[in-house]
Amino acid sequence: MNTSASIDFDPIQAPPPGFRSVRVGGNFVAHNGPLFARLVEGRLQLGFRVDQRHVNPLGICHGGMLATLADMVIPCAAMYRPGQERRFLPTISLQVDYMGAAPLGAWVQGEGEVLRTTRNLLFGQALVSADGQPALRVSGIFKLGALITEGDLADPLGLDAPA
Repeated sequence: MNTSASIDFDPIQAPPPGFRSVRVGGNFVAHNGPLFARLVEGRLQLGFRVDQRHVNPLGICHGGMLATLADMVIPCAAMYRPGQERRFLPTISLQVDYMGAAPLGAWVQGEGEVLRTTRNLLFGQALVSADGQPALRVSGIFKLGALITEGDLADPLGLDAPA
């Protein structure tokens, strides 16, 4: 019996103005994305368009995909925090409160902030919206891992580079 299913992928609609496709988080995120980012007044926004591959049987974004964005938005925001060393930030704890649905075709975006860093930990929070409506409230604790020295340390996602 063949258990594989053919999935028709709808072409992804363009993200809102200013967002660029970014590769962050390794192969898992690359496979489940694409993710897009932009800087607005020095604050990083990370998002994706809900595609057919992201939805559950009810046609709304699977909570696992929303949690994936939630797990990325705080560490990505930390990369753009002035004075913050760029480090690998493995997740220790992630609290996700689901507040609303993200239907097929919705634009989902989050903006994180670093609340505090200690010698070994980073504490942060984020809000994630779907088409401008609250979808998730997130808080997380991340381990301050190894320093990342390759790439552009001032603009690690290449958001200021010419398109």
